[in-house]
Amino acid sequence: MDSVEIVTVLFATHTSYLDHLAGPRHPERPERLQAVLRGANHVDVVDALIACEPRGATMDELMRVHPLGYLERIRDLCLSGGGRIDADTYASPSSWTAATMAAGAGLAAIERLQQGDADAAFCAVRPPGHHATPIESMGFCIVSNVAVAAAALADAGERVMIFDYDAHHGNGTQAVFYDDPRVLFVSIHQSPLYPGTGAVTEIGSDNARATTLNIPVPAGATADVYLRAFDEVVAPAAQQFSPTWVIISAGFDAHRNDPITDLALSAADYPTLTRRALQLVAPGRRLVMLEGGYDLDALTACTTAVLAELADVPHPGLHERSTRGGPGMAQVDIVRDYWSQRGLL
Repeated sequence: MDSVEIVTVLFATHTSYLDHLAGPRHPERPERLQAVLRGANHVDVVDALIACEPRGATMDELMRVHPLGYLERIRDLCLSGGGRIDADTYASPSSWTAATMAAGAGLAAIERLQQGDADAAFCAVRPPGHHATPIESMGFCIVSNVAVAAAALADAGERVMIFDYDAHHGNGTQAVFYDDPRVLFVSIHQSPLYPGTGAVTEIGSDNARATTLNIPVPAGATADVYLRAFDEVVAPAAQQFSPTWVIISAGFDAHRNDPITDLALSAADYPTLTRRALQLVAPGRRLVMLEGGYDLDALTACTTAVLAELADVPHPGLHERSTRGGPGMAQVDIVRDYWSQRGLL
C-alpha cells in the first residue's frame, strides 16, 4: 500500500486576544476570535491542526517596524488604564499584551516552521495589524503583525511576499515596506473604501520599484475577478520577485455578508485564492495571519475553508458556491496594462 503524505498545519492563538476590548458595539470585538475558533474546531479540519503557543514579541522585534517612542506610548496608555488611540482604535488595559502576543504569534509560527514541524501555519490573532503604520495606529490596528513577521524573515535573508486579500487596503503594511526591496506587498482591495490608499500607481519607491502591487476592485467584485487578477498580474509579479516565503494577510471581510464592506466573495472562494498564493513557495514557508472580517458566521465558514485548504483535506460541505459575474474585470486590465507598459511584468 502506498503511504499517504500527511500535511500538518500549526494553529496559533491565545486567550489574551479575548482581553483586548475596543469599546462598546465596536465591530472588532472578542466574538470575532470565538467565531474563528469555531471554524478551527470543525470536525473536518481539527485533527490536522497542531497547537502552536504564541509568545510576546520583544521590543527589539517590534522595533524592526515601529519606533520605540510609538511603542512606549501605546504601552503606557494601556498601563494607565487604556483609552482612545485614534478615531477608530481603542486600547483597554490588556491591549498591549494582546498586541505583542498577536505580533509574536507569527514569530513563534515561523520558528516552528523553520524547525520542520509543519507545512503551514494559521495565526488566529487580534487586534488585527495591517492598517498600523510605523508611527500611528489606524483602523482597529495597533501593531503591524504581518510586518513584524516579514521583517524578521527579511533580516534573516529571506525574500517575502505578503498577499493581502482583506477588503481594506493594507496601508500600514505597505508603508513599512514601501522602500524595502526584500518584501513584495500585494493587495487586492475594494476601492473606494477606507483608508483610501492603494492606487495602482503606488508601486514602491525608486529603491524598491515593483515591490508594491495594488489591485483596487469595485464594490460587488466576485471570485472570477480576483482569480484573473492573480493569474494575470500577481503571479507574473511574483515570478519576477521569486519569494522564498509567503505570508497571507487573511481578512475575511470581502465576504458578501460582511457589514462594513461591499464585496461579494463567498466562503467557497477563499480556498482557491489561498492556494494560488501558497503554491508560490515550498511547504514549510507558508504563513496565514488573521486580519479583518466582521460577520461572525462568515468568519467561521471562511476559517474552516482556508484551514481545509492548508491541510489539503476535503473541503467541508459549504452552503455557499464560488462566485462570479461581478464587476471589476476592467480594473484588472488597468492594473495589468499599467505594469506591462512600464516593463514591470
